[in-house]
Amino acid sequence: MKKADPFYQSAKWQRIRAAILRRDGYICQYFKRYGKMREAETVHHIFPREDFPEFQWESWNLIALSNEAHNRMHDRNTNKLTALGRELLERTARRQGLAGYAPRQSVKNLSNK
Repeated sequence: MKKADPFYQSAKWQRIRAAILRRDGYICQYFKRYGKMREAETVHHIFPREDFPEFQWESWNLIALSNEAHNRMHDRNTNKLTALGRELLERTARRQGLAGYAPRQSVKNLSNK
C-alpha cells in the first residue's frame, strides 16, 4: 500500500485545498468545461509538485477535480501525467506565460516521461 504523503496532511495544504474547492464552487473544472456537472473531491497540481515544487502553493497551478477526472490526469502506475494532464499543463503554461519555462525539465519534455 502506498504511504501517505505528509504534504497532504499539513494545515497549510488543508487551508489551500479548501480555498481552491470554494473558488471552483466544489464543481469539477474538467467536466464543467464540457457542460457536465460533477462534484469536485480533489485538488490537482497542474504542474506536478514533485517536478515543479516552486509552483506547489500557487493558486493558478491548482484546480478542483472529481476523482474520475483526476484519475484521467495521471497514469496511476507511473504517477506521470497522461496526455490529458500534459494538455492541461501546456494550456496553463501558455496562460501563465510559462511556455518556455524549464528549471528542471521543459514542459515539452514532460511528455517523454
